[in-house]
Amino acid sequence: MSLPVPIMPLALAGALVAAVSSSGLAATDMPPAQREAIEGIIHDYLIHNPDVLIEALRGAEDKLNREADANAAKVLSDRRSEIFDDPETPVGGNPRGDVTIVEFFDYRCPYCKQVLPSLQALLKEDHKLRFLYKEMPVLGPQSVIAAHAALAAQRQGKYEAFHAAMMATKGQITEETVYKVAGSVGLDIDRLKQDMSAPDIEQALKANLALANALNIHGTPGFIVGKHIVPGAVELDTLRSMVADARRE
Repeated sequence: MSLPVPIMPLALAGALVAAVSSSGLAATDMPPAQREAIEGIIHDYLIHNPDVLIEALRGAEDKLNREADANAAKVLSDRRSEIFDDPETPVGGNPRGDVTIVEFFDYRCPYCKQVLPSLQALLKEDHKLRFLYKEMPVLGPQSVIAAHAALAAQRQGKYEAFHAAMMATKGQITEETVYKVAGSVGLDIDRLKQDMSAPDIEQALKANLALANALNIHGTPGFIVGKHIVPGAVELDTLRSMVADARRE
């Protein structure tokens, strides 16, 4: 009687391990002929049962994803103050809102721009939301310049105006583009350039990048909604649902 497909690899592996153990041989000490025979059995089995290999790969991927989620949840708990209460992080929406959305973003990221209308609509309709802007310049030197300018704009009380204008900018973003946008929202450019070089702005950006890495957020946009980490652009209805779930938690 043949064994069901999912069980067969385990039975085969167990038999091989038992055989090797009983002989007292390590894999490296195994005679070449015996090694080739075992490898041949495994090879032939997988060739005739490719679904087993696919299942194993999926299982390994699921395990890695679960481990990543568990690690991220621990970081959310251990570094909660850094995520939600960092005084250097610009705040939008209702500063005393009952649910916080955190976005890690890059001004040169097309997906960040794609999701902006949904975020704006959500903040307009839900006045109990707190929104945190985590600058995450990962798309080159121009992104770094734009992020420095954004945090410097905060010192003139125009962070959100600059942010919205930068997100609305079409085409390539250059240093010239950054200053042009800054001027369009009424920023003092000379003061902006001076503030952009402040050590604490550089430190804030490094902290954001380190935090994103710890949270397993490796691209933009990346969101935290309540206790959940959400990679990639999110539809408006999905955001609404996640906010509702956060309120029930």
